Amino acid sequence: MSSHPGSTLKEAVELAEYVRDIGYMPEQVQDFYPTPSTISTCMYYTGVDPRTMKPVYVPHNPHEKAMQKALMMYRKPENYDLVKEALIKAGRQDLIGFDKKCLIAPRKMDRKGEHQGQRSYGKNDKSKNNSINNGKNSKNNKVVPQKNTKSSGQKNAKNGKNRNKRK
Repeated sequence: MSSHPGSTLKEAVELAEYVRDIGYMPEQVQDFYPTPSTISTCMYYTGVDPRTMKPVYVPHNPHEKAMQKALMMYRKPENYDLVKEALIKAGRQDLIGFDKKCLIAPRKMDRKGEHQGQRSYGKNDKSKNNSINNGKNSKNNKVVPQKNTKSSGQKNAKNGKNRNKRK
């Protein structure tokens, strides 16, 4: 469970290290949700531990809650940015690297400053491997039509649409 009362980013990082050490890879993590008649809920709403009457840190910020949750699922690629931000905020950059004790590896950057493996397909993209090229492949500045792999039913549907546009 992430974002439990009393859990700061420091504790969330420690939990992520424990999860790494035991070889556990959770597919999902439950964010703390206050339920009636529990001490945790009392701490969540008051910010005080009722047993000791001492203040308890309670994460209320949705972004911090997302970082704590992402730390436990640090192996998922979609959590990379949140995990990196959480590690930096917690002062644990030592867990970013290639050592077996690291949670995440640094990403390589290409010359344009984009992360490797990510590609933009906007209208200004001039890359060789641009998969969106208006249905045409260019080779030596000549337009070469692509082979049509659609079934005859799809061809007829497309031709029917084109006929409607011409009228």
